[in-house]
Amino acid sequence: MRTTAAPSPPPPAPCTLANGVKHVIYLQFDNVHYRRDNPNVASDLEPMPHLLNFLTQNGTLFTNDHTILISHTAGGILSSLTGLYPDRQGQTVSNSYDYFKANGVPAFTSSFKYWTGSVDGTDDPLPNMITDNQKTTPAPWVPWTRAGCDVGGVGTANMELENNSIFPGGDISNVFGSGSPEAGESSALRTTDFVGIAVHCSQAATSVCQGNAHAKPDPLPDEPGGYSGFQALFGAKYVDPAITGGQACVPNTAGQPVTDAAGNCGFPGFDGMLATNTLGYVEQMQENGVPVTYGYISDVHDAHVANPGGDFYQSSATGPGESAHDQQLAAYDQAFQQFFDNLKAHGIDQKNTLFVITVDEGDHFAGGIGTPQPDGSLGYSHTTCTILTSCPTNQIGEVDTNMNALLPTADQNVSGQTIKYDIHFDDAPAFYLTGDPSPTDPTTRRYERDVAALTSIDPYVRDDNGFPQAVNLAQRLADPTELKALHMVNSDPKRTPSFVMFGNPDFYFQLSNCSGVAECASPGFAWNHGDIQDEIGNTWVGFVGPGIEHHGIDDKTWTDHTNVRPTILAAVGLKDDYETDGRVLVEALSGDSQPKALNGGKIQDLGDAYEQINAPFGEFAQDTLVASTRALESGTPTDDSTFTSIESSLSSLISQRDALAGQIKDALYHAAFDNQRIDDHTAEGWIDQANALLSQAQSLAAAP
Repeated sequence: MRTTAAPSPPPPAPCTLANGVKHVIYLQFDNVHYRRDNPNVASDLEPMPHLLNFLTQNGTLFTNDHTILISHTAGGILSSLTGLYPDRQGQTVSNSYDYFKANGVPAFTSSFKYWTGSVDGTDDPLPNMITDNQKTTPAPWVPWTRAGCDVGGVGTANMELENNSIFPGGDISNVFGSGSPEAGESSALRTTDFVGIAVHCSQAATSVCQGNAHAKPDPLPDEPGGYSGFQALFGAKYVDPAITGGQACVPNTAGQPVTDAAGNCGFPGFDGMLATNTLGYVEQMQENGVPVTYGYISDVHDAHVANPGGDFYQSSATGPGESAHDQQLAAYDQAFQQFFDNLKAHGIDQKNTLFVITVDEGDHFAGGIGTPQPDGSLGYSHTTCTILTSCPTNQIGEVDTNMNALLPTADQNVSGQTIKYDIHFDDAPAFYLTGDPSPTDPTTRRYERDVAALTSIDPYVRDDNGFPQAVNLAQRLADPTELKALHMVNSDPKRTPSFVMFGNPDFYFQLSNCSGVAECASPGFAWNHGDIQDEIGNTWVGFVGPGIEHHGIDDKTWTDHTNVRPTILAAVGLKDDYETDGRVLVEALSGDSQPKALNGGKIQDLGDAYEQINAPFGEFAQDTLVASTRALESGTPTDDSTFTSIESSLSSLISQRDALAGQIKDALYHAAFDNQRIDDHTAEGWIDQANALLSQAQSLAAAP
């Protein structure tokens, strides 16, 4: 008998979303502030009225948002993209981290790798983006592409190729092959052509990958529910023609070609992701078949200037009110005006588009008081100051500090044997002691006590006579016990640091001298982050579009980065195949777009209680961090009873927190995405348990 093959299933319909949403635009700034860094100088958002007014007049701007720890670009962006804390998305120390090699020696690696990259192909082949059970963290574009939506990535951490490496494990060799024509390009051109820009394609017939010879497989072997047959375009060399009708260059918001510093069409480098360039790419994608876009915008506090000869953007720190800072803010505001106008001319606006705009982290300004200039701006001293007691009052720059020079007997343990260590250079340095000794090892404990005792002159803290004062360098300390409370221990045991020092935010800790001395105020960098201070941890997020409440500025609702992801998906009627750590921010959604099982009752109270026990900047984590600090700085080589007692109490509290937070998280997820209601009695019981935990943590922090 003659038979015929079954017909192929039809391709999915192009991009079907709920609540009238046709487009989704997600933008994440690097280091742009709602709050003022100087009370007499406008904040970063105030001089950008086209952005600020768009958010406050058409939606809700939440100004009591919070980042994660360690609060750097990689971790901040990735927690927002995934809805996961660092212990479940891998970047527990970022933007780089150490891992222990097989011989116990710590080694450096970068957080910035493509989504499926490894820590190190030889020494640690586990995923860089690691989640539960040592699997690769689920990718943020998957629900969209499954729904028929192409997803564009414009400089957003780890969604595109992040490095131009052609060595084993490098992004270029992983995607194109070490012997490919792409790998054969010069180093600078590989960045321009292949790093920072990508489109993850759906299987819809309208996808920009359909019939495109440059489309590559987009494998995600660990993705929950499977992910096969999908493709992607990697790099501006292949994306630009696909979204411009064959042109080599994408225009910026002013209509000029986006190029690198040497004038080549394509990705300008991460420091070159000025608002006009990023928004130009997002606009071009949105208007040409890529309805979901994620974009990264470089910070405004550093002046980014093209260096054509070196083919890179050269960045230098500026202070609040400095003319270069003000000029860049004005340029960013103009870019947003052009962006919104250009989109509206193509029928893309708040009536059919969900806009989500946020920032990766806050920053602390390490600098003095600017001197008034004739043009009304403020001036700062941009020279290196090597005598901290003699720095001018308008000095700018972090105090670069060589920990090797400050720590006593830094290379010997208590038995007199040589021991080395490495740190993650940072305002909040993570210490990795060679051999990975246990938290109770005498060597570990000696280092912790020595670090706790460090002091230094701070040129930005002065007495009534204007003389710089000595300050403590360590403000908080955490070992692996407390790091669990902060979501800073992931499923790769090689990455857990021996301990972390959350430092004075005027200082940047490294292992080398600054201009030949152990400490100096270095003007190249002046905006510190990664730490626990409120100006660093407190951020903002704005929502505009169909189904979004028009509340203007909401400074009351406590929220954090992990809530962004589930809120977006709830607003468009999609869901992840995993439970996020965040909750749907019902305060952002109007009645019709709110998941029905999250309406009324005790849901908001339960959400508040959940965040205070689970978020890194919530009450539980901050109080247990105080107790951890007291434990780590306590004791002597012959009496460590205080440390042992506090560690035991912390371990018990954190275990209780994890169990309760897991129950609440599970219930909130199923209420949001599976319509499983939470009755008030159950919610009240969990709220009571959460309050009891908060009370115990507070008591432990306050104990003498």
